[in-house]
Amino acid sequence: MASLRERFNNYVNGNNFVSRMLGKVEEKTGIKKNYLATGSLCSLGLYLVFGYGASLVCNLIGFVYPAYTSVKAIESADKKDDTIWLTYWVVYGVFSVVEFFSDIFLFWFPFYYLGKCAFLLWCMAPFSWNGSQILYSRFILPFFLKHHRTVDSVVSDLSGQALNTAENVTRQAIKGAVIQSLETEKSK
Repeated sequence: MASLRERFNNYVNGNNFVSRMLGKVEEKTGIKKNYLATGSLCSLGLYLVFGYGASLVCNLIGFVYPAYTSVKAIESADKKDDTIWLTYWVVYGVFSVVEFFSDIFLFWFPFYYLGKCAFLLWCMAPFSWNGSQILYSRFILPFFLKHHRTVDSVVSDLSGQALNTAENVTRQAIKGAVIQSLETEKSK
């Protein structure tokens, strides 16, 4: 627990956006950065438990920072960070689909949004044993490797059928337009 407190203090007192913002608030209010950060985290936690719109706040936490960092990763020369954030987005997508079907039951639990927020923070955490790396390597990748040929076949069949349908609709539309044009010419 002491190392977590040290890391928290290092982050709050370090050279980053949050620390600079807390420093400005500290100058204006006289309240120390550590107290401001702790109070903000406690307020956010209470809001996620009791607040209206906790779903929106939780989804913003799971989207805004990862989206920002993903854009930075795309623009960087290092491809390792691309892989890290692609893995996060795969896990986020799977989680979103699972949540869609289970949310009707889960959102009734009092700490659901707090737990969801903690889960999303764990998935984006900047260490090697973060949630997205663990979930991807233990569950998603084995499932993908087991079923990817079947999925590729279905996608190929569906894309072929979609192309055929688009061609048929286009032919029918052209045929209808030609018939309409001929009928218009005859009526003149």
